[in-house]
Amino acid sequence: MASSSRCYLLTICIMQLVVTIQRQVFDFLGYMWAPIIGNFFHIIAVILGFFGGYHCRPKYLTVYSVWMWIWLGWNIFTICFYLEVGTLSRDSDILNIGTESRSWWEVNGIGCQPMYNFTHTTEDHVLFSKPISIEGCLLEYYYVECIQAGVQCLLAVRKSARFYWSCYNSYTLYRRG
Repeated sequence: MASSSRCYLLTICIMQLVVTIQRQVFDFLGYMWAPIIGNFFHIIAVILGFFGGYHCRPKYLTVYSVWMWIWLGWNIFTICFYLEVGTLSRDSDILNIGTESRSWWEVNGIGCQPMYNFTHTTEDHVLFSKPISIEGCLLEYYYVECIQAGVQCLLAVRKSARFYWSCYNSYTLYRRG
């Protein structure tokens, strides 16, 4: 693998790890289980891609390249979900897998002041109670989630743009080895 191509791949992998770990922390804070599972698999795939690029392992690079397409699709779905494209709704339980948890950014965004109604609380809803209103947010939570997914898309596309280059490098490594 050419040195510049390897440096590019390793740089993208490091950037993806940093951004994904940041995203994973906030998804854990909000108990968003589907994104937590997706981020976990993405971290594994990025580590495989990093080691595949560093040690010139074509099979690892192939797994990484295929995963980038899946990851790109997941993040496009996430953007569509938070922007309520088509029949998707932010109030559905798709991302929290039925736990009624919410995005951490919904009540903890910059300047957000949540208002709760604690007169009808039950034991089940204390942890995941939805505020009756949120005021003063500098940026709505769904835009923050879309920005995070958009950054992931950008990194995946930058990597996918070199997908054919990776395939060519993998092919030449197979021929040599």
